[in-house]
Amino acid sequence: MTKILTALTMPKFGLAMTEGKLASWTLSPGDTVREGDEVADIETSKITSGYESPASGILRKQVAQAGETLPVGALLGVVADAEASDEEIDAFIASFKADTDEEGGEEAEAANAEPRVITVGEHSLNVRDVGRGDGAPVLLIHGFGGDLSNWMLNQDVLARHQRVIAFDLPGHGASSKDVGDGSVTVLAEAAYELLKALDIPKAHILGHSLGGAIALALLRDYPDAVLTLTLVAPAGMEREVNAESLREMVEADRTRDMQKALQVLVHDKSLVGRRMADNVLRVRRLDGAREALRTIEAACFANGQQSIDLRPVLDAARIPVTLFWGEADEVLPVAGAKNAPDHVVKHLLPQVGHMPQLEKTVEFNRLVEAFLEKAQVTA
Repeated sequence: MTKILTALTMPKFGLAMTEGKLASWTLSPGDTVREGDEVADIETSKITSGYESPASGILRKQVAQAGETLPVGALLGVVADAEASDEEIDAFIASFKADTDEEGGEEAEAANAEPRVITVGEHSLNVRDVGRGDGAPVLLIHGFGGDLSNWMLNQDVLARHQRVIAFDLPGHGASSKDVGDGSVTVLAEAAYELLKALDIPKAHILGHSLGGAIALALLRDYPDAVLTLTLVAPAGMEREVNAESLREMVEADRTRDMQKALQVLVHDKSLVGRRMADNVLRVRRLDGAREALRTIEAACFANGQQSIDLRPVLDAARIPVTLFWGEADEVLPVAGAKNAPDHVVKHLLPQVGHMPQLEKTVEFNRLVEAFLEKAQVTA
């Protein structure tokens, strides 16, 4: 009989949260717990919130003590079946801690890697290049109005096993602001030139939102450079778009307005705080930043609709493709996922908005790692 053991780990209550305090346990070892029951109270610098059990069973072990401050993902306790022995519980805890120590060392090494600006053709691109391994690298392409920090909860995790590159698209972040005509063709060319500059002949491409459309344009224009596609709420799958929210993300000039605009990106609005809004505003106020985004907006989202149709590219794809989409997406409706062909592996996530990689980080990273591992084995 299979025995189910579930780790209770420090949750992530905000996009900027890196640690939390276990304020108290609300259940004791030996208590029966149902999925969704509150088992502990967690304090952060901003809120105190109950932590709900991800599984049903018995609270067999409290690993962390009330009052401890621990990093996100740290082991708090174990829920298990009654049939699991104490020895199995102890072995599970030891294995979890060993894996965490190994991953923590690798992630700490990656976290120390600072972005650098490199010249790529006519562009100066802000690039963060981390990780190592024998397999092909992964290229992360963020969405409209974002930057490489959109992958802050994903890049270092994926880099435990292979090289992973994130960069600011032209017109975004710390990259140069010349975007040509603002089309996905121009932006895909910049991504391809970056791969060439880094001496990467082939890569796994992971694109979010407009970055998903750029990933598809890469496959269309430079097919030999693309090994797999991971698309996250990609543009180019249908006409509908929340054009008003995109415009507000470009034009907002006050913290409150920017915070409201950014909250459209997520289902849980509490994830977007004033600090995030202030950081985005600082980038918007750089010379040429808003004008660059206006040019891209006009090219890709003209007249309140998506101007790009990349469904034929996906239909014709002969490489592994996986798709993530939040069912509560307020920017690009999840209905776009229906236009993906049957050969695409789809993950439709309930109660998740436009940024699954930040709202469902653990699940997203696990599924992407499994997809890339399978692609490496079958290549």
